[in-house]
Amino acid sequence: MTMPAPSLFDQGPPPPCPAPFNLAAFVLRHAAAQPDKIALALLGPARAERWSYARLEVAVRGIGTGLLQCGLVPGDRVLLRLGNTPDFPLAYLGCISVGLIPVPTSAQLSAAETAKIIDILSPALILRDPQVACAETEVPMFDASALHQMAELPPADYGLGDPDRPAYIVFTSGTSGVPRAVVHAHRAVWARQMMVKGWYDLKASDRLCHAGAFNWTFTLGTGLLDPWAAGATALIPAPGTDPAMLPLLLKRHDATLFAAAPGVFRKLLAGPVPPLPKLRHALSAGEKLPESLRSTWRDTTGTEIYEAFGMSECSTFISSSPDRPARPGLLGTPQPGRRIALRDETGPVPQGDPGEICIAETDPGLMLEYLGAPEATAARRRDGWFHTGDLGRMEPDGQIAYLGRADDMMNAGGFRVSPQEVEHALQDVPGLTAIAVTDVEIKQDTRIIAAFYTAETDLTAALTQRAEAQLARYKQPRLYRRLESLPTGPNGKLSRRALREGFTP
Repeated sequence: MTMPAPSLFDQGPPPPCPAPFNLAAFVLRHAAAQPDKIALALLGPARAERWSYARLEVAVRGIGTGLLQCGLVPGDRVLLRLGNTPDFPLAYLGCISVGLIPVPTSAQLSAAETAKIIDILSPALILRDPQVACAETEVPMFDASALHQMAELPPADYGLGDPDRPAYIVFTSGTSGVPRAVVHAHRAVWARQMMVKGWYDLKASDRLCHAGAFNWTFTLGTGLLDPWAAGATALIPAPGTDPAMLPLLLKRHDATLFAAAPGVFRKLLAGPVPPLPKLRHALSAGEKLPESLRSTWRDTTGTEIYEAFGMSECSTFISSSPDRPARPGLLGTPQPGRRIALRDETGPVPQGDPGEICIAETDPGLMLEYLGAPEATAARRRDGWFHTGDLGRMEPDGQIAYLGRADDMMNAGGFRVSPQEVEHALQDVPGLTAIAVTDVEIKQDTRIIAAFYTAETDLTAALTQRAEAQLARYKQPRLYRRLESLPTGPNGKLSRRALREGFTP
């Protein structure tokens, strides 16, 4: 009997990052050759605010000059408490251009949440929009008007150096809910070229529209840095844009690629969608994309949605693309240049078996560390692998099914059940707009599988019937509860923890 091959993907490493290197210089390197090309268009209902590559680079390097003139030195951390405006990416790249370390954060965070972040970071400066919450602190603060003045200063020289030195920090809540400061190196943007080939199929001629806010890391990377690094044009809807307006904006501004979280696709498809003749395909990340949503998009627009899986610690590294489409229910394959294994405590599991998704520690897109948390870093980085805490299953052709967070796995009568498997079986019940499955405690030491959903009417009977037809008895929810909305975190991702903690029998 032939044993299954191990769940391991390794087709060789990517080209090494050049040295010396600067993330901002790499992202804006096309400014010299195409100064007048539009790098960014902020799409309003009546007009668009446009930034050429030359204007963008001048502002970024001017901000770099201004920050150094304030007495900051390379390696200092700068907390960004800015709103959904171009100030955000300008400040981010302005810091990096001269070796400062920006820390982008969601404008939705409360003052109390920012107090914890400030304690972890010890920033040298906070760049703040007065409309964005921030804790009282002794740390110096500059507002957006100071940034605008800096943007007019003479351009600073790019601070070139070791590609492995820290470039920026992002925060992730982690599985425990404790904020973790994820430190990334300058080389992280070089590694994103694996995404360009393995997910986007991004070209210099593209006009990529991202539906998220400037100050979301998904938008910052996929919506801005990657198009600029490719010499393409980034299209960002103006703050407050109704998702129902997105189809019109895509058509009016000749978008060739569209990127959004699944929830945005759902809202967009709730209304009429005009023909989009310039659109090549769409991109989704942030949470699992329901197959029913993908199918509706395809029927409506005639284009595909290509999904990617990643995390704050390594951006996306498993994806589908026009060259490598995923089969229904699967994420896709590891991107060329990645080394990925699905492992248990002994090593890679056989193909077809569930295992923890792990990334080789040599991946150039992998974080450097969790700032100030060596034990948490060591717990993730061991045996030459970064352990993600996510579960998957690898098919013989290398495609991977996502089975959820290890700590999201449910226990039903001694059997481990993936919430994604249950959701996948139920997600196309007519009338259903969203569904999330988790286990809840109904009395001491007794847990059951529960399905929480949104819909215009009660669908308990239809969901029960579908579960009985599609799932083994032990996988079927024992409780269904209709909600006004499903809880999400600051980044818009579903929070199963909130569902469990907010549940009352």
